Amino acid sequence: MRGNISDMARLPNNTIQVKVQVATDYHVILERHMARYTSPEQIKTGVVGYGGAFEMGKLHLLEMQSNGMIPTAVAELDADRLAVAETDFPGIETYSTVESMLAESDVNFITVITPHNTHAPIALQCLEAGRHVCCEKPLALTTEECESMMAAAEARGLMLTAYHNRHWDGCILKAMQVIREAGIIGEVCRIEAQMGSYTCPGDWWRSSRSISGGILYDWGAHFTEYALQLMDDELVEVSGYANHGHWAAETPWKDDTIEDEAMAMVRFKRGGIYMLRISQLESHPHPYYIKVTGTLGCYEFSPHDKYRITTQEDGEVVVREGDEPEREAWRFYKNVTNHLVNDEPLIITAEWATRVIHILDLACNSATKGRALPVTHP
Repeated sequence: MRGNISDMARLPNNTIQVKVQVATDYHVILERHMARYTSPEQIKTGVVGYGGAFEMGKLHLLEMQSNGMIPTAVAELDADRLAVAETDFPGIETYSTVESMLAESDVNFITVITPHNTHAPIALQCLEAGRHVCCEKPLALTTEECESMMAAAEARGLMLTAYHNRHWDGCILKAMQVIREAGIIGEVCRIEAQMGSYTCPGDWWRSSRSISGGILYDWGAHFTEYALQLMDDELVEVSGYANHGHWAAETPWKDDTIEDEAMAMVRFKRGGIYMLRISQLESHPHPYYIKVTGTLGCYEFSPHDKYRITTQEDGEVVVREGDEPEREAWRFYKNVTNHLVNDEPLIITAEWATRVIHILDLACNSATKGRALPVTHP
């Protein structure tokens, strides 16, 4: 594993080393960055992390740029990746540490694209320096981390959001239209989300529980965000279940390897339930990732695939299938831009993203404690 910010230096105990102190006086910068902007060009953007996986640093800066914001700075430990950033965005400022970027650059909006367990400390560092912050999904690993981040943002009048770009996947846009607007399957009473394969976890950091948070924190975060859109109700309690140990000996992470399989079951105030299962012990995966059961039928879908509606009509079972519309992920940074310039309501608020983390966090703790846990962020 290369030592860069997007992969971070792994210590012997598999923790992440992140500096959180910035030795400079930011009161002038704070005053400048707390203000809203009169045009997108005033928003000078930067990313922390420019690793090669999925080219996410480039993707984020290009999406920001397409909305009129100005790509300004990149912080990355790997000099080779900084050279790539300079090629991708000629003239962009490059820094080997977050500290130097915050001290020397007037970047005022930063997206954090690093391993999950570094999101909170880096975001807090940037917020305390007066910058608006977006974290790649998931926002953080624990409820407490999210609460600390929200408090820091609120105290300084700053924006904090998470890159839940799949909020605008074609599959969920269509599901919302059919289920919430048209009411074709009646009242939603159960949502089941599942993804699985029979696969040994890989060598990268997402296979470490201490770094990634566990098997639920990748696709499980997306599916949970889908479910919260579809089940418009308050959370009550969360139960979690996990199996661990089958694959661990075959990975470099050993006991720190992500779960072989994990589940979350969420109870809502009006009686609905959400069931999430992510497995690497699945020999026969279900053809659809999401199944929404209502009082009049069910709706099944997967990202970038077809949907299927099964309803009860005049005593007969009627099945309809169709193609999902194109995803509209571009709407994330469009909304962020309009929020910072025109005070348009932010769609992916920190509070919204925290609900996702709260569910996953409670599920992991419940699996350890062996009992359901009450919700504090309903």
